[in-house]
Amino acid sequence: MSTTTVGGPRETGPRGTGSHRTGTHRTGPRRAGSRGAGGDRGKRWHRSLQGVSFVLPNFLGFGLLTLGPVVALFYLSFTNWNVFGTARWVGLDNFTRLARDASFHRALLNTLYYSALHIPLTLALSLALALLLDRGLRGAAFFRTAAFFPYVTSIVAIAIAWNLLFSKDAGPVNQVLGLFGVDDPPGWTASSDWAMPAVILVGVWREMGYYMLLFLAGLQTVPPELHEAARIDGAGAWQRFRNVTLPCLRPTTFFVTVMLTIGSFKVFDLILVMTNGGPGQSTLVLSQYIYQKGLVENRFGYASAVSVVLFGLCMAVTAVQFAVNRRRED
Repeated sequence: MSTTTVGGPRETGPRGTGSHRTGTHRTGPRRAGSRGAGGDRGKRWHRSLQGVSFVLPNFLGFGLLTLGPVVALFYLSFTNWNVFGTARWVGLDNFTRLARDASFHRALLNTLYYSALHIPLTLALSLALALLLDRGLRGAAFFRTAAFFPYVTSIVAIAIAWNLLFSKDAGPVNQVLGLFGVDDPPGWTASSDWAMPAVILVGVWREMGYYMLLFLAGLQTVPPELHEAARIDGAGAWQRFRNVTLPCLRPTTFFVTVMLTIGSFKVFDLILVMTNGGPGQSTLVLSQYIYQKGLVENRFGYASAVSVVLFGLCMAVTAVQFAVNRRRED
């Protein structure tokens, strides 16, 4: 009996105590866990609010200064509005008129002409300069600065200086051509045949320094081990450039091509200062045509329709470039 009595409490006591302790341990972590989850959730909300507070001013500026005007642009392209009074809805009349507008056709062809020459020339020359300066030549820092300097120089100063250089009678360009036996040099900006090539040359000269820096940054990411392995395998300089350098530069080349395309389609200030679209309409581009119709003639509905066409052209070409780049990566 004594053994049973002693054994009973020993058996019951630890079980009761164990179950009580288990209940205590179960309740404690639940309360601590709930407090920890609430604290983590509060920290996440606090961090999210901090991020939103930093990003919100930028989004507000984007919405008010970019997204809002773009939405208004699409609406105004279907209206007849001259900035006075209310915009009158005309549907597709502006776009129908564009299809019969000879000046719009000339501006569109000139824009494509400028882009077709400006993009490959700038791409090739900027890449060539980057390859030369990447070899560690003496004075490379000076040449990098000299090549980049035209990009940050006032476009008005550049246009006036090049107009003097392209002067038919007293310009240094034609004088140099005369030394090489060119008896009848071109009139450049005074000629309807040579005005656009002159503007393209100035545009390439101005922008190749900027894109040269982008290619220089891309060349720093090319692993030297690949060139060394290709050299050991007997590959020449051209083979290493084509099979090693160009594939490694594909992201940089894609970015430069997209930026050049958009910049070429919306070229405005250089042509406005150098030729003002002339002689005649030989250098008239879409951006200047939008300026003429909107800010000069106050035909904001018609100018908005031209802007929509330019926007669609940029989007279409950029989408094709993205598709081609994705296919090459696959």
